[in-house]
Amino acid sequence: MKPQPQSPNSRRFGRVALAVASVAGILVCALIAWPFLGAITWALTLAILFAPLHGRVEKRVRHPNIAALLSTAIVIVVVVVPAVFVVERLITEAASGFQSLQARVEGGELQALLDSHPALAPFGAWIDRQFDLPSMMSAIATWLSNLGATFVKGSLLQVVEVFITFYLLFYFLRDRKAARTMIMAWLPLTKPETEHLLRRVAETVHATVYGTLAVAAVQGTLGGLMFWALGLPTPLLWGLVMGLLSIVPVLGAFIVWIPAAILLLLDGSWIRAVILAAWGGIVVGSIDNILRPMFVGNRLRLHTIPAFISIVGGLLLFGAPGFILGPHTATMTMLLLEFWTRHAESSQAPN
Repeated sequence: MKPQPQSPNSRRFGRVALAVASVAGILVCALIAWPFLGAITWALTLAILFAPLHGRVEKRVRHPNIAALLSTAIVIVVVVVPAVFVVERLITEAASGFQSLQARVEGGELQALLDSHPALAPFGAWIDRQFDLPSMMSAIATWLSNLGATFVKGSLLQVVEVFITFYLLFYFLRDRKAARTMIMAWLPLTKPETEHLLRRVAETVHATVYGTLAVAAVQGTLGGLMFWALGLPTPLLWGLVMGLLSIVPVLGAFIVWIPAAILLLLDGSWIRAVILAAWGGIVVGSIDNILRPMFVGNRLRLHTIPAFISIVGGLLLFGAPGFILGPHTATMTMLLLEFWTRHAESSQAPN
């Protein structure tokens, strides 16, 4: 018995049902993948950044599994090991410095300084009204100590996320050509548009990462120069430390210049303390909000305002992965709107 041909209504209903089922499946898959958002984001970022290196490895190591494993090991050695060591040492030193400051403040050195300089009395009274300085110093020192201990020991979730990141990185490197072919087949775009989209994804990663490094270098240089101008010890070292701290989202250069300014104040060099605090708070602290959108936005071909909003808003919405996902979302959305407008104009053009 021959099957009966479907009516137009049946075919239309089948297409609608298929579309609804596809959308529902995509939403469920997104919910399943959400806990792994950070690992997926960092693995894709590392895969894009180290794709040229992996290409050179593949030319020398023909076996794809061995080549991907070797490239992943290189990434771990080059990126993860130094980052873990440097950040752990910085957090530990910062916690030690704040504990020392806490002891000096609680010992009455700051109050003795204010009492010996009547001109500073209004400033001291304002501090007493606005801040509980000993409690604040104690809270910061405790937070840094706990942060350092957590960073060194690492929670089970953090260990699992790092493991998943490099597990995914292995496959992203090994199967990147197959993934590219699949994306080309699935996206409802022309081949040139899909290639342009993938190229912009890579450009966004490079712009975000290298733009952040450039901003950190500027902040470290500005902080080091002020340390040198004020005659503080080892300005080169502390400039490097401030630059490294500027990369870490939860930290910043303020962890160096705030204790230094307080130490200068406790030693009686209140003019240098005020200069350092003003320079750190106004110049070093705000230059990030000015330069990051400029450096990143120019390479992303975004205006400064959407570039700034995408970076800060991405961090607020997604946490640390938003550092990459925010600019990606803004860039890809604007590019897709550009494609849509082009298609709409071409469909309305007379034949």
